[in-house]
Amino acid sequence: MTPARAARTDRWERALAAARPERIGSVRTVVGLSIEVAGVDCAVGGLVEIGEPGDTVLAEVVATTRDAARCMPLAAVHGLRAGTPARALGRAMTAPVGRGLLGRVLDGLGRPIDGKGPLRAAGQVPVDASAPNALTRRRVDTPLSLGVRAMDTLTTVGRGQRMGLFAGSGVGKSSLLSMIARGTDAELTVIALVGERGREVREFLEDDLGPAGLARSVVVVATSDEPALVRLRSAFLATRIAESFRDQGGDVVLMMDSLTRVAMAQREIGLSVGEPPATRGYPPSTFSVLAQLLERAGTGESGSVTGLYTVLVDGDDHNEPIADAARSILDGHVVLDRKLAVAGHFPSIDALGSISRVASRVTTDEQKRLATVLRRVMAARRQAQDLIDVGAYAAGTNPLVDAAVAHADHIDHFLRQGMTEQVPATDSWQRLGALVARLGVA
Repeated sequence: MTPARAARTDRWERALAAARPERIGSVRTVVGLSIEVAGVDCAVGGLVEIGEPGDTVLAEVVATTRDAARCMPLAAVHGLRAGTPARALGRAMTAPVGRGLLGRVLDGLGRPIDGKGPLRAAGQVPVDASAPNALTRRRVDTPLSLGVRAMDTLTTVGRGQRMGLFAGSGVGKSSLLSMIARGTDAELTVIALVGERGREVREFLEDDLGPAGLARSVVVVATSDEPALVRLRSAFLATRIAESFRDQGGDVVLMMDSLTRVAMAQREIGLSVGEPPATRGYPPSTFSVLAQLLERAGTGESGSVTGLYTVLVDGDDHNEPIADAARSILDGHVVLDRKLAVAGHFPSIDALGSISRVASRVTTDEQKRLATVLRRVMAARRQAQDLIDVGAYAAGTNPLVDAAVAHADHIDHFLRQGMTEQVPATDSWQRLGALVARLGVA
């Protein structure tokens, strides 16, 4: 087909589309978080505009039947009633992409909320995308410095790894994330604050992240008062933005606080559309959504997305359903301990309870040896702690315990780090080497 003929065909198709009568449906019921719409032609994932022109609410189709569509609102539904007009937009939710997003703060639908004017995005792409093919992903073989001594040495993270930060409320997950955002050597950072308290957003941006951290970051915010679908979609929006940087060959760190609130948003949606509650009230779709979200991070054919996800464990129970499901999908986990946090030990990382599944592939033999020696010394101290507390341990019984007791202050000082202290990975390994030499154990 010649260019001229193709242009005439395109104009003809646009004219036919413009002349085609608009199909308008109506709201049948509004119950809780769910809106049932009849008379519109739409599919799952499509957007529906509900209301009179100039006063509309966007909703997304989450389930359909033969004669109606079940929608979840993307804004408040006050004023909606049965009979309100509804129009299918014929498209799904999109995400802005491009380096023009750096330094900007977006809401859960990709709109700027920082007062800096319109986005200078390179374009819009669908929020939903497929995870990289399992056989075309590059292997994780390069370490990523996070600027946190305990993590860079004892739970080394690789570029393209997915890591979970597990802790109860108030133990320091968000503070650790902000520390990593400032200290990592990744060129780009995408941060998703899902279900966050509105009060804490500005504090995080101004105090924890700071101007330097924000300049190389894209922040997506969906506070706890937003509709459940906006909170859920904000996680996929942030992931899509990170994927777009990866597709251009960039190495990106994607931080999400928190994965648990994403699961809670999906639980609200699933129960509202009639899914049966399963484990602790979570419907089956919750666990499939977690897998779909987490598998999209990682390495691609070029570039990488290193995922760091906080998991808010219910009542400090690290075996509750969401924590257990996330741990089974992720490539490692860092456990934050409330006892350490109460004692003023920051970051409150339980080094012995934390593990990186790719650490052995991204560290040298000497680095493995140093990390293993320190872990053995700390483990020996923990096993003998009861004897030490009651004064029943006799010095000389176990060389590892002796070294742990004699150099407890040095070990503690190595594991502690100030919020504003940024340490390159090379310096962390040098300090670990000096500490192991001081311990004097093989």
